Amino acid sequence: MAEIVKMPKLSDTMTEGVVSKWHKKVGDSVKTGDLLADIDTDKATMEFESFQDGVLLYIGVQEGKAAPVDSILAILGKAEEDVSALITEAPTKEVVEVKEEVKPQASPSVASSAPTASAAPVSSSNDGRLKASPLAKKIAEDKGIDISKVKGSGDDGRIVKKDIENFKASPSASSASVGVESFNEEPISQMRKTIAKRLAESKFTAPHFYLGIEVLMDKAMEAREAINKIADVKVSFNDIVIKASAAALRKNPKINSSWLGDKIRYNQHINIGVAMAVEDGLLVPVVRFADNKSLSQISAEVKVYGQKAKDKKLQPTDWEGNTFTISNLGMFGIDEFTAIINPPDACILAVGGIKQTAIVKDGKIEVGNIMKLTLSCDHRVVDGATGAAFLQTLKAYLENPVTILA
Repeated sequence: MAEIVKMPKLSDTMTEGVVSKWHKKVGDSVKTGDLLADIDTDKATMEFESFQDGVLLYIGVQEGKAAPVDSILAILGKAEEDVSALITEAPTKEVVEVKEEVKPQASPSVASSAPTASAAPVSSSNDGRLKASPLAKKIAEDKGIDISKVKGSGDDGRIVKKDIENFKASPSASSASVGVESFNEEPISQMRKTIAKRLAESKFTAPHFYLGIEVLMDKAMEAREAINKIADVKVSFNDIVIKASAAALRKNPKINSSWLGDKIRYNQHINIGVAMAVEDGLLVPVVRFADNKSLSQISAEVKVYGQKAKDKKLQPTDWEGNTFTISNLGMFGIDEFTAIINPPDACILAVGGIKQTAIVKDGKIEVGNIMKLTLSCDHRVVDGATGAAFLQTLKAYLENPVTILA
């Protein structure tokens, strides 16, 4: 009997997924454990494996399309099994759109001869009407495209969805001489949707306040240079900030906390989220028990996370459980900025770049390497004096890194 494969919930915050790639096509045999599809969640691209044997009879979400969690992703069953009743009962808009252009295929033999999405037949007439699929007409209308200027690639020149998506209008001679107003719109990724939702909730729910401090990084620079001459894993300034922050959190435990509505959680463990920029937005993998790890261990772990984030291979266990977050934009030439708190943390540390500047030392003006730190605090949990004490501790550790080891 045919069974529906639903869009899985692959992360705690996922509400819908985008199929980035199908690894099977209609008519293929599928075994338990076979890779069915790559699915973009709000955090990463996840590989989705089949939990059952059968023949892939129907694909409910085309590549590049989104569908809600628990909607029809695919249908597996026996060859030549009729699945039209299951498709008709599908409640989601995505499946209806696919049904409009793809005829349900029931067996490998049908798959080889049935029309595809770009060649689905429509009734023709002799009254001069343009041949185009309903979906193509709808997309053209939404994009403001004159469908009469689109060349169809379907049967008898019929215009289909891909023709509209690939259509590029040619500017007229008159408009080319004076310039053409234009723009490009792209669908919001699952990651960007979640970032927008979570940070909006944080900004408009948690009363933020900000504390800034300048840190003289001369000794930290000397320490890093000495470490990297002997260490197998090269240490970055961000690794030093993570280690120093973990030590400062141990001395100032009220910063390592969360607002839970009717109570405040003071975490005994120190898990530091490290914000990483990726193509679609921002990911925050977590260095767990950072206060118990060496600089080399932290550096190696962050490098692994960075590569996994770039390859969209981070797993839910990689980004869950943070108790404090660090966001560093110094490598992008930013001297100073403020960051929005990353729930459920009570604070986030914004780290700027190291910049040479004039400083007064023992009554004399000298050149020093200054780094600016800004701590964003949830005032429901952390007061000004508490945040200031943490920054003073962090400053002391960074300005004399050997004390971190004490």
